[in-house]
Amino acid sequence: MALFENVRFLDTTLRDGEQTPGVALTCEEKLWIARKLDEMGVHIIEAGSAITSEGERNAIRGITAEGLDSEICSYCRIMKQDVDYALECDVDSIHLVAPVSDLHINVKLKKDRQAVREMSTSVIEYAKDHGLIVEFSGEDASRADFDFLKSLYQEGIDAGADRLCYCDTVGMLVPEKTENIFSELSRACNVPVSIHCHDDFGLSVANTIAALKAGAGEAHMTINGIGERAGNTSLEEVVMILEWLYDHRTGIKSEEIYKTSRLVSRLTGIPVAINKSLVGGNAFTHEAGIHVHGLLADTSTYEPLKPEVLGRERKIVLGKHAGKSSVTLALKELGLEVDDSQLNEILSRVKEIGDHGKHVTDSDLQTIADTVLNIYRESRVKLKDFTIVSGNQVMPTASVRITVDGEEVVEADIGDGPVDAVVKGIRKAVSGIGDVQLEEYHVDAITGGTDALVEVRVKLSKDGKMVSSRGARTDIITASVEAVINAINQLMN
Repeated sequence: MALFENVRFLDTTLRDGEQTPGVALTCEEKLWIARKLDEMGVHIIEAGSAITSEGERNAIRGITAEGLDSEICSYCRIMKQDVDYALECDVDSIHLVAPVSDLHINVKLKKDRQAVREMSTSVIEYAKDHGLIVEFSGEDASRADFDFLKSLYQEGIDAGADRLCYCDTVGMLVPEKTENIFSELSRACNVPVSIHCHDDFGLSVANTIAALKAGAGEAHMTINGIGERAGNTSLEEVVMILEWLYDHRTGIKSEEIYKTSRLVSRLTGIPVAINKSLVGGNAFTHEAGIHVHGLLADTSTYEPLKPEVLGRERKIVLGKHAGKSSVTLALKELGLEVDDSQLNEILSRVKEIGDHGKHVTDSDLQTIADTVLNIYRESRVKLKDFTIVSGNQVMPTASVRITVDGEEVVEADIGDGPVDAVVKGIRKAVSGIGDVQLEEYHVDAITGGTDALVEVRVKLSKDGKMVSSRGARTDIITASVEAVINAINQLMN
């Protein structure tokens, strides 16, 4: 059998992600994620646990009614009631989970091994009689007696289980042990065996790859590796490891990975670590001069794959470590060409900003380059004034007066706070010349105290073009307005 032949992916983001403290997705948000997973090409979507609540069932029903290509699955305990609720939701399959370690059987379930055997067999037969695909899963399998586990799996197959799953529930596996386990299971079982790992020791991806190499036919994963405690196996990492390091075509549309990662992060409220592989903010960001010098010659010198593969873009960050190569590449990204003397002057100004502990944004670089090259562009959007009304008993309201191409525009809006209100007002005021979207907003206090200098960084987009800008003032609202206006002018030019 060829390595990784017929490997399938089951995504548990919608269930495991919701077990993360503080995460509560609406039915509509779950449907958005399910659509995106289906678009990516995920084979099986575990849409939730139908037994949980009526709201959960409504969400699952909404997903099954969507007519997605992915198989839609519900998590079930070894109880017929769970299966009945899953049937109400019209799912294709169930992920039927039985505790298999003595710790879970005796302490959590308060039963014995024989009871688990009987309950599992009965529920599998019941689910099959009702037309469901059954994936029979051993919870805490990595701490279970292996002989008991194998016999339970065989009884599950005899009862009609279509697939088996080995759960490393608290992340206790290591790759060498995983390979031995799955080599034996894949030989002993005549149905596909899947791996479900948790990342308590940071080994979930390594263990998943080891299982797939040893014959596992399916992997359970989540977007961004989210999940309870330290999370689950990261789908994007496993997919790209298989694609790029093992040259195995997974069928996953990798160009959708970054957009899906951002969607899940936004809807769950769980930020992606800036240094996370593949989807982290710094994964394709470069600053140090020697690295960028190599990138100019060949991007593969400091990038294992092109960012476009993941639906991303390369980013050049300029600061005190910038060299001529990094400035040249950043200017090229802006569509600007300079001669040596102009480049030296631009680099000098960039380093001056960097020596003050700041990074140079796209807008900063554009302004510096415009000045050095004597490209004076008249700002299409100019701020005349703005007024904010806010308080603990007052809805934050902002009015703005700006000129757009010389014509005065006055608008007002409300928001969740004074900054939100004034940004909405500005966006409304410039709506006549384009639909500007605020993609990111970040604020830092540069110095201490209530009169601290704050730096506001924003990312705005329009018609697929994205720019970043910065405002620095002792007043956060003024700094925000400055950053937004600067970015809008960059987008409009």
